[in-house]
Amino acid sequence: MLSAQQSQAKRPVSAALAGPYGHPFHPILVTVPIGAWVASLVFDVASLVVHDPGFLTRGSMWLIAVGVLGALAAATVGFLDLFAIPPGTPAMRTALVHMTLNLLVTGAYIGGFFWRRAAGTAGSVGTGTLALSAASLLVLGVSGFLGGKLAYRYGVRVADEATQADGYTRTGTGGERPGRSR
Repeated sequence: MLSAQQSQAKRPVSAALAGPYGHPFHPILVTVPIGAWVASLVFDVASLVVHDPGFLTRGSMWLIAVGVLGALAAATVGFLDLFAIPPGTPAMRTALVHMTLNLLVTGAYIGGFFWRRAAGTAGSVGTGTLALSAASLLVLGVSGFLGGKLAYRYGVRVADEATQADGYTRTGTGGERPGRSR
């Protein structure tokens, strides 16, 4: 049986903005900054080993920009998910650390973007900006771990077990699933 607090954390504040019950938009949107920022680090490293690195340095800078825009979109719906978590709970404390780390990482990437822009994109990426990107990804990994804890341990915005059970109910005759033959 779910407590009132658990039930509250599973329901969206606004289904139209944050995603319907059991299918929040935040986990979908976080794939954009994660993918863009990982790819930017790959471009950074590659820029150190190729003959003409300018295209990789420019690509990395723009991947960072795409990641920042994606992070802002993910944060918008993430805030809505945050409002569903009851205050004073371990889930809320975890969510606040998760949010703080994500804001720090996004700020670091914004700073890195302008640093790169000022340095120019003709040569390979500098060691300082490379180190900033690598450190930011490490912090993002910690934040992602906390986001997983929110979903998989605390069940924030995850459908309750009775709803989940629908996915494990066999249909058809003789215990077979439709479309499968013996």
